[in-house]
Amino acid sequence: MILVNDRVFVQQHLATEHLEKMTPQSKDELKADVKRLLIEQDAVLVAHYYTPDVIQELAEETGGCVSDSLQMARFGNQHSASTLLVAGVRFMGETAKILTPQKRILMPTLEATCSLDIGCPVDEFSAFCDQHPDRTVVVYANTSAAVKARADWVVTSSIALDVVEHLMDRSEKLIWGPDKHLGSYIQQQTGADMLMWNGSCIVHEEFKAKGILDLKRVYPDAALLVHPESPASVVEIADVVGSTSQLIRAAHELPNKTLIVATDRGIFYKMRQKAPEKQFLEAPTGGMGATCRSCAHCPWMALNELEAMVESLRDGSNEVQVEAGLAKRAMLPLERMLDFTVNASH
Repeated sequence: MILVNDRVFVQQHLATEHLEKMTPQSKDELKADVKRLLIEQDAVLVAHYYTPDVIQELAEETGGCVSDSLQMARFGNQHSASTLLVAGVRFMGETAKILTPQKRILMPTLEATCSLDIGCPVDEFSAFCDQHPDRTVVVYANTSAAVKARADWVVTSSIALDVVEHLMDRSEKLIWGPDKHLGSYIQQQTGADMLMWNGSCIVHEEFKAKGILDLKRVYPDAALLVHPESPASVVEIADVVGSTSQLIRAAHELPNKTLIVATDRGIFYKMRQKAPEKQFLEAPTGGMGATCRSCAHCPWMALNELEAMVESLRDGSNEVQVEAGLAKRAMLPLERMLDFTVNASH
């Protein structure tokens, strides 16, 4: 139980700095190794907001990119480097390979996956789609190349609402996969006719409305920022609901000096950069210590480490491969996504 009269307790429990695993070499030495190898390999580092702080810092220092999955895809597609080092989870590396097949795509580890990807096997998802041939298939970016290849559209959380509204204007009925919480949020916002795949993110699903409301009683002036992969009960009490990039912008623009954030705590690096004068609190999850499956940080994102980057660049290990025929099919819905964002901006 949160002690509502004890701010120190709350701050220590929810906003503890989670330090990267120590290595035999110093962090500075490893960073120097990565910087040297990026130059030698004609490579650029593309990192997601949920990766460890040191990885995001390194991407910025080397002229790379720190962003959401949509901007990662755009950046890698447009950059001149012959090698992309993708720090994130596997579907991001696959997307980079599909969009830039002529480039070498490396990752710190190929073991970094995603619960949404795991929870949407292509055979089962295809069978589900085959039962409803009259529906347009829209899948979240957090899926395998094979699932993307079965889809008509790929979306990220930053453009999902706009794409669904666009399809509604064309009177299309939809299949949505795999995140049921994001799908339900979009359906509630748009009224779209959507059949949902039953998937969820292990990080966002653990946020609990009761714990957040307890925390709000400690910090009554705090604004609550929520990613729509969170359960409906959490979304309902949010001050701002949005994608990673939208939440970072809100953290900067909101007048509140304290913000409770219901998404992966990796996002705090950019939020503190944009609003250094503000206090950021991690939204409570459903477990503590050994009983917590997520504790607001993706265990696969945490696998992105400096030592693994050095090994990947030095040895050419953990190269992402996507079979050519599969990549060609997956390219179609990905190109629709990128074309849509370009047209929507004009």
